[in-house]
Amino acid sequence: MGSPCCTWRFSIVLTPRVLAHYGALRSRAGFGGSVYFFADFVLDTERAELRHADGSVTHLRPKSLELFKLLAENSHRILTKEALMEAIWPGIHVGEDSLFQCIREIRLALGDTRREMVRVVSGRGYLFALDVANEQAVGVATEPRQEETRRHRKSRKGRFLVVAAALLLVAIAVASLALRGDRLFAPSRLVVVLQRVATVGGGPEDVALARDLTSALVKGFSRIEGIDLIVPEEDAALARQGQTGLHVWSELKRDPGTWTFQARLIDAQNQEIKAVAEVQAGAEETDRQRLVDRLVAGIGYPLGARLSDLQEPDRRVAAPSDVAIRQAAASINQTTRERFGTARAILEKYLAGDPDNVELQIALAGLHLRGVQMSWYDPVQRAAAEHDADTLLKSALASRPRSLPALDAYCRFLTVTNQFTESLVTCDRTLTVNPWDGAALYNLSLTQLQLGRFDDALAGFLQAERYDTPEVSRWTWLLGAGWANLLLGRDEQAVAFLSRSIAITPGSGRTYLLLATAYQRLGRPREAREALAKTMEMRPGSNARNVALPTRNASDTFLAANNAVLRTLIAIGLPPGTPR
Repeated sequence: MGSPCCTWRFSIVLTPRVLAHYGALRSRAGFGGSVYFFADFVLDTERAELRHADGSVTHLRPKSLELFKLLAENSHRILTKEALMEAIWPGIHVGEDSLFQCIREIRLALGDTRREMVRVVSGRGYLFALDVANEQAVGVATEPRQEETRRHRKSRKGRFLVVAAALLLVAIAVASLALRGDRLFAPSRLVVVLQRVATVGGGPEDVALARDLTSALVKGFSRIEGIDLIVPEEDAALARQGQTGLHVWSELKRDPGTWTFQARLIDAQNQEIKAVAEVQAGAEETDRQRLVDRLVAGIGYPLGARLSDLQEPDRRVAAPSDVAIRQAAASINQTTRERFGTARAILEKYLAGDPDNVELQIALAGLHLRGVQMSWYDPVQRAAAEHDADTLLKSALASRPRSLPALDAYCRFLTVTNQFTESLVTCDRTLTVNPWDGAALYNLSLTQLQLGRFDDALAGFLQAERYDTPEVSRWTWLLGAGWANLLLGRDEQAVAFLSRSIAITPGSGRTYLLLATAYQRLGRPREAREALAKTMEMRPGSNARNVALPTRNASDTFLAANNAVLRTLIAIGLPPGTPR
């Protein structure tokens, strides 16, 4: 018979009296957990979701849910950062970034852009500023009055039966989805035992750096969703439980002029090596935090990617597709329109023969985005390419919800298509799979840029540059840092970052456009014209209209600064373009 002909959607206004009945219904149905009511929201901790008045639902990560529940149970009370971190991450050393990530997700779910619901009390902590009631409190507050007439009671009973029936249908549907989700979406949890960083040589500087690296690794791995992190002090307890887990062994060594940091991921049960990572950094680096970031990310990123793979046990790579994927990946950095067309044809051919191949789906979606960003599609083709990319990536994530390549690609897609609310959630989700993912940081920062938060965007681009992972994306965060500096009016710094980006990948027209703007503002018109000429060589037919980013959902602050860039480019010689 096929799929149903229509889709039912319930939009229920939950008055206090209905909420009381809803609580009773949940109790009779055997639901666990707690439900909290505030403003136009219902927080259901059993379902790990926040329901909105319009019927929409936002799902919450486990740590964000724990924090949300704690805030709701202590509404109008100030909770210190230390108390919150100890309650949510008991016995585990984590940095404040983990708390900030959860707070940001809660605010995003509430639409609390002005930070009025979850407030920061300077120097003290956080306060949830809404009145909150749980099921029991709502039930007590809404007992029927004795003086109501039989007619009113009968009418109220009828309304309740309608609402209860609707809620029961919703509960059945949600339960069905939850059962399916246990099979399709819930990743298996991994036990990861993080050993202290060992040193070769053992000098005081080596020991101090190893201690900092250990702390940074604990902080990073504690942000990865789906793993149980064991610190060395708990290793004996772990062994007593009969579990062995995956052990991370790492070693720091200093040769003349170079730090070398190596790590192995080993299955302690059979001693199988699951991953090996190594990174080097110059011993002359004077910025200690930058050195720690670079070394930890250098081993954290590949180990995080491997852990993601291990939580996807059905991961499959079709060997014949390797050629197509390599060709598509090569087109990301240095490409021409002709090579783009060839790579797309190859990917589409292989995907037609293997439509469920996740790697091919991700590669073709990425190629579509490259075509969109390079203005190689006309408006009709662009709409079709975006729709195809969206479909491909949703299919990939349905098969592998923890796939880092799929999450990276969807994070990028949502950013490129100006779906900023969704991109903030997806990019942040990507960082819970791999906290050292520079590509996700770049797209998160690009979203901040277009929302007019230039300083926040610059900080994110610089963090990605410190991580320097993955290397294939290195030129993009340098481009981002140059762009943010340009919009902040720091033209000298913009030139420095943009020039470094071009030295890595000279195939991006946008980088030359931004560089031309910075040169013109610095009173270097000849270099500005040369940079613009490079763009026109790579992207013939470029004009101020087709090189501009989509304006949908972008902030007025960004649009004003970006329009100033376009005016400068027109003054240099960029054609203004024909109004559509």
